[in-house]
Amino acid sequence: MSTPEESKATGSANKPRESSLGTAGVLCETFIHSPLSPLLYLVLLFLGIYGLIATPRQEDPEISVPMIDIFYQMPGASAEQVAKLLIAPQERVLSEIPGIKHVYSASDKEMGLITLRYKVGEEMESALVRTMAKLETYKDLLPPGAKPGVMKPKGIDDVPVVTMTLWSKELDDSTLRALATTLKQRLKQVPKTGNAFISGGRARQLRIDITPERLVGFGLSMGQIAQVIEGFNSEQTVGFSERGELHTYVETGAFLQTANDVRRLVVGLHEGRPVYMSDVAKVSIGPEQATQMVSFSSGAAYPGEPVDNAQAVTLAIAKHKGANGVDVVLAIQEEMEKLKGVLIPDNVHVEYTRDYGKSASDKVNSLFSDLLVATIAVMLLVWLSMGLKPSLVVFVTIPLVLLVTVFASMLMDYSINRVSLFALIFSIGFLVDNTIVIIDNIYRRWLIHGSPDTAIAIDAVREVGNPTVLATFCVVAALAPMGFVSGMMGPYMAPIPALGSVAMLFSLFVALVFAPWIAMRIMPSMQQLQDMQRRDEEIDKKIAGIHEYTIGSPWKQRFKGRVLLYGLLVAFVLAGLMFYTTGITVKMLPFDNKSEFQVTVNMPAGTALTETASFTNELAEIIRQVPEVVSVQSYAGTSIPFDFNGLVRQYYWRMYPWQAQIQIILLDKGERDRSSHEIAVHVRELIAPVVDASGIRAKDGAGVTVVEMPPGPPVLQTVVAEVHGPDAATRHQVARDLKGFFETSELIGEAETMMREPMATWRFEINAKKAALNGVSIETINQHLAMAMGMFKVSDLKEKGLEEPTHILLQVPLSKRADLGNLKNLPVMTMAGSTVPLGQLGEFIEHQRGTYIVHKDLRPVEYVVGDAKGRLSAPIYAQLDVAELMQDYRAPDGVKLSGEYIGAPETDTRSGFEWGGEWTVTYETFRDMGIAYAVALIVIYMLVVWQFGNFLIPAVVMAPIPLTLLVIAPGHLLLGADFTATSMIGLIALAGIIVRNSILLVDFSLLQLNNGMSLYDAVISAAKARTRPILITAVSTMVGAAIILTDPIFQGMAISLLFGLLVSTILTLVVVPLGCLSIGEKTFRKVAKHHDCCVD
Repeated sequence: MSTPEESKATGSANKPRESSLGTAGVLCETFIHSPLSPLLYLVLLFLGIYGLIATPRQEDPEISVPMIDIFYQMPGASAEQVAKLLIAPQERVLSEIPGIKHVYSASDKEMGLITLRYKVGEEMESALVRTMAKLETYKDLLPPGAKPGVMKPKGIDDVPVVTMTLWSKELDDSTLRALATTLKQRLKQVPKTGNAFISGGRARQLRIDITPERLVGFGLSMGQIAQVIEGFNSEQTVGFSERGELHTYVETGAFLQTANDVRRLVVGLHEGRPVYMSDVAKVSIGPEQATQMVSFSSGAAYPGEPVDNAQAVTLAIAKHKGANGVDVVLAIQEEMEKLKGVLIPDNVHVEYTRDYGKSASDKVNSLFSDLLVATIAVMLLVWLSMGLKPSLVVFVTIPLVLLVTVFASMLMDYSINRVSLFALIFSIGFLVDNTIVIIDNIYRRWLIHGSPDTAIAIDAVREVGNPTVLATFCVVAALAPMGFVSGMMGPYMAPIPALGSVAMLFSLFVALVFAPWIAMRIMPSMQQLQDMQRRDEEIDKKIAGIHEYTIGSPWKQRFKGRVLLYGLLVAFVLAGLMFYTTGITVKMLPFDNKSEFQVTVNMPAGTALTETASFTNELAEIIRQVPEVVSVQSYAGTSIPFDFNGLVRQYYWRMYPWQAQIQIILLDKGERDRSSHEIAVHVRELIAPVVDASGIRAKDGAGVTVVEMPPGPPVLQTVVAEVHGPDAATRHQVARDLKGFFETSELIGEAETMMREPMATWRFEINAKKAALNGVSIETINQHLAMAMGMFKVSDLKEKGLEEPTHILLQVPLSKRADLGNLKNLPVMTMAGSTVPLGQLGEFIEHQRGTYIVHKDLRPVEYVVGDAKGRLSAPIYAQLDVAELMQDYRAPDGVKLSGEYIGAPETDTRSGFEWGGEWTVTYETFRDMGIAYAVALIVIYMLVVWQFGNFLIPAVVMAPIPLTLLVIAPGHLLLGADFTATSMIGLIALAGIIVRNSILLVDFSLLQLNNGMSLYDAVISAAKARTRPILITAVSTMVGAAIILTDPIFQGMAISLLFGLLVSTILTLVVVPLGCLSIGEKTFRKVAKHHDCCVD
């Protein structure tokens, strides 16, 4: 709309230009009355709807981080031998593979593990091919006695989307495991299900408990018995026969199928009589000896009858790559319902302890609701500010832009997730801006012309076409560089710049093509336009006084101008000081409000499984009393089915009897007042006295940690120190000392080293001379001892109806071998076929097994970990606190330590350590975002220079950008929020939005200059004319930001947009006009002539 003064000053604008229409005008002219326009609209609409239906839905973006574990065995070798002879050569050649981010390794007695962590975004299939090729090429590097490495790839698609805990008060864990195995087979038939596995339960097993004394009496050995079992458990097709017209196969042999079959086996002869298996051993069939324990207990919020430590197993199922997680989980749950009463008996209960389908569906549906609310709110805003018919144009165009953006996300292989939907919600304000600017200018020109006219509408689009296109490209220029953020945070946040840019570009297309077409079909009458003008004039009269005061007063009274300038500078410095004084804390991302978290228990190495389970259950009993807890599952000797956090932390290798985890399931966040982080902090306080009383924290590698699902990329732990040094003893001592500083710091909790406490081992020292004289090889002794200790599975029983093999285990009963002295009489077979007692060949001697040897990127390293706690929960503050505590500390080699913040220490010849964990991700993210911000500003400056042909005007246009910090910092302080990565995203996006408004303001000033106004009048006129569309855009964007203000992850972005837009919009209407006046009318008129020429 225009005021009478503007109409008079824009007399030359009353007629459409006969010169070049430019790209915007040509697009408008082509489609404004084309019959293709509605068809194109419908095609795009249907494509968008298809994208909405077909695009997979996830809770969070799936980050491809291929990890390949390579497991090696080298029987008999010490940890040092494994590290030097086996692991070091292998990791050296594996590190040469292109695309490798880090090479980790751990060397232990007789075994080693190399983990290849590829760069984010690498494809698992390609990584596997490269790894296999390298291993095959360098097989000759394996030392004698070492077995080839076994690869175990793990990626995001291996993370289970659903876990089902089966528990029963009546059935034991062996029966539950058999049921879970059958269910696994049935559920794998559901389309698009991926990797499936079972945690907990004891497999069925046939045990042959040998009595050494009886073996001696019959002159037999365990080796002979093993040979008999293997020899009598064989069946095969041996050929075929043809007789007449028939072709028949010939089969022979028989399998052992029952325990009686084994008992009746003849294992030897004694004094001419057969010796049966039952004569020398007790044969029994049943659950194997427990190596893992899983239990289920109800919590205070459990809806049914209380459940106390019921035996349980957990079945976990992943999905195919690219599959819709919501659909897969729903299909699994439907199949489970069908199997109840068929395969699943009534006395077995099924609890869904992880349901990514529900969490993803709830989150996506909630965000779709927010998106709908934001869209309606923006339409209402346009209706109130511009009238009904402009709001109808917005109503028709916004859904199209959003739907086509969703379709584009499908083409770009993004899922519908919280990040992609937040990208649409926060961008909805400036999506509508293009349409508002176009429609507003069409109405203004119709009013000046005196009647609605197609030619006038086309020229109106041409008039604002260039600034609209430029403003759109400026927003894209602000968003696009964020797509190049490296590390795991880059792919996590990638949908925001990608989809935000697509949405902006398509909104420009919609504004230039469909908005004029719709405007011509629901055009207001001249009476309605005049009524709208009168209303705007009343508003403009009120605004005019404000502009005269905010622009005219500082310009005419230079003292006020200087006060304004100095006031802004002081405010800017004060805002920056809020970060320095930790009034505002800088953190990667705040904790999300999840419905689960975990407790990780590391007992001292060598702790028995029963002791670990007992301590874990004691902690679980405390946790289950918390009001919001629905249930707890305890896992001892095995791991919780891993999530993305567990994938990166390699929780799936937690299989030792001294390791345990507790999974805590909470009420849905809508049913509780406290966040999951607050509950986790409370649980940490509740279990602390029990953990402290146990004394386990004093041991290496032992402790209890409350593990929350990280809101972004997972890391080893919040605070990580990677210790380097000249030798193992120095590194170990520095690691223990660092742990002490961690414990002293008030900003770090749950400190642990990742070294292993020395543990007792028994070694059978063989007298080689006696063994040789008796005709017994060391290999034979090793085999007999392995059988006696229950480590030798001879064969399997071919039972019918079972999905898992029933292994046949030959062993000396646990009750006897608990005292190794009882094995002295164990007969060992000689080469001559006789036997000799084990005690004559050597003796058992107790030893200490030390810690394992850890490498990172081929360098020996030790880890010290902890969790940042308290108000300053970001790792940087904890690291600075530890650095202050260590000021007087000197390492054992005399080096004064100071942690490296960027990269590992240069050398291992002296002590040093590197800060890792969340700090590394934080540094990389903020570094790359800072670079992206700088690139965005440079590109925006270049675009504005290209548009206006001047170097000063772009500086004026961009002047309000740094001033956003004036309110963003106080906004975070006011709401008690951390300044996070999403805050930075909001700050960067603001640059594009602010410049967009400034460009429209400057462009209109130039237009008024060309129409004969003075610079002062042109600036005031532009401020009055563009205040309303600028305010509409700002408020629209603020509406979208306000809706996401309650989300923990994106609260920072919402605060940046809300407070930044609130003040930057006001400053744009003050600082930019004052900047224009400061440039001077002479310079501005030169630019105006150049600009008018370019427009023509």
